[in-house]
Amino acid sequence: MRGIIELACVIILGLMPAVRGAASDYYAIEIVDEQSGRGVPLVELKTTNNIRYYTDSNGLVAFEEPGLMGRKVFFTIISHGYEFAKDGFGISGVALDVKAGGSAKLKIKRINIAERIYRLTGQGIYRDTVRLGRNAPLEEPLLNAEVLGQDSVYAEVYRGQIHWFWGDTSRAAYPLGLFNTSGAVSDLPEKGGLKPGVGVNLKYFAAKGFSRPMAPMAEKGPVWIEGVVVLNDDAGKERMLCHFSRMKDLGTRLERGLMVYNDAKNIFEKSLPVPLDAVLAPTGHATRVKVEGQEYFYFSAPYPAVRVKADWKSVRDLGEYEAYTCLAQGTRYEKGDAKLDRADGDKLNWGWKKNTQPVQAGEIEELVSGGKMKREESPFRLVDMDTKKPVRLHGSSVYWNEYRKKYVMIALQMMGTSMLGEVYLAESETIEGPWTSAKKIVTHNKMDFYNPTQHPFFDEEGGKIIYFEGTYTNTFSGNPTPTPWYEYNQVMYRLDLSDSRLKLG
Repeated sequence: MRGIIELACVIILGLMPAVRGAASDYYAIEIVDEQSGRGVPLVELKTTNNIRYYTDSNGLVAFEEPGLMGRKVFFTIISHGYEFAKDGFGISGVALDVKAGGSAKLKIKRINIAERIYRLTGQGIYRDTVRLGRNAPLEEPLLNAEVLGQDSVYAEVYRGQIHWFWGDTSRAAYPLGLFNTSGAVSDLPEKGGLKPGVGVNLKYFAAKGFSRPMAPMAEKGPVWIEGVVVLNDDAGKERMLCHFSRMKDLGTRLERGLMVYNDAKNIFEKSLPVPLDAVLAPTGHATRVKVEGQEYFYFSAPYPAVRVKADWKSVRDLGEYEAYTCLAQGTRYEKGDAKLDRADGDKLNWGWKKNTQPVQAGEIEELVSGGKMKREESPFRLVDMDTKKPVRLHGSSVYWNEYRKKYVMIALQMMGTSMLGEVYLAESETIEGPWTSAKKIVTHNKMDFYNPTQHPFFDEEGGKIIYFEGTYTNTFSGNPTPTPWYEYNQVMYRLDLSDSRLKLG
């Protein structure tokens, strides 16, 4: 026995120099936010012969390029919402003496008000950190449940843990991955989980090593969920419910309905069908609000213009859903033909109405451009406080913020300086609005960052610091080049609401 232990020790000691040697082969380049001092993920470093590297979630690049070691190498440095100092020729970059075992720490100026802090999903989150032999905060820093990419997150605290759900999920083994919703859990920071500024240790629901379906169905077609809510049923048991759509393609539903989470199987199961042409149902991101003693779930898609009483019977009864709308009771919006509810033919009557379609975003733009409504008549009329131009929303999440003492919206602009990459902050004293002034807090240059959502369970310092994430991809951007590692994955930002630039007026 002693001989075996001694042999094992010899083998381990023999391997240790090789591990240290592997780390010392690299030249470590660290890019840090000059404002916070934290490493910045998703920074591109490009050599003069167009070899591209991207910083990991610690802001690190482990550089080891045959032929370029032991010499001076120039790197162009760019990043969405950040700016590196320019030289005399206007080039953003720096020349470094690249030597194995050496390092450089460079500061980059943040233009974004929000700070990009890490990637949550996909392969190689801390790839360069591990290569350099440094500590990574995650239990699975390189590959978790074989997930390479994940689309659009919904996250709710359920039975003491954060439950995370994503749309389509890609894998290494084949170009087609998982299309029936994927899921994971993580511990709350106050219950042993990582602090939100550090990261999230995701524990995936997996089968045979790969993330498994959370909404399995016999019928064909991708299954996407939204409108996830947590509430007690009639027996007082905590339950989780959502709306699902089974899709033919990106814009065509084959089926929709409500699903309830099965705690024994850890999957969503069909509960009630929803007609394909139903006017109202759970949608987007939900928030719970008490109004005159009654609790409601409000759903943002993109404005919080749909609600239902937060009880088991009402949530499962489509007839109980209401829209905050200016349409006449019981009507729908038809392009170019809206039956507006005007008192005495003059003042628009906005109110909560059942069996009536909400009017927001695109419909409002059409009504305004068609001369049927003045912009100031709508409570949903966000304007960029700097450019004074209207901000047309694609999606948002809205939660009460104790620090601001207002409802805070994190919202995605449609067709801004990028198609789906500009993120705004807005706020209102009431959830119905008026939503009037917005400040851009994140920008992406010809790249998407869609379906951003806040995580109020991560709020710090009484809501002064908030966290939000979104899907980073080139899918709709017009940019033909996806970003390695980051493509089609979730990226986390944090925002300090005490920032003087966030005075919305």
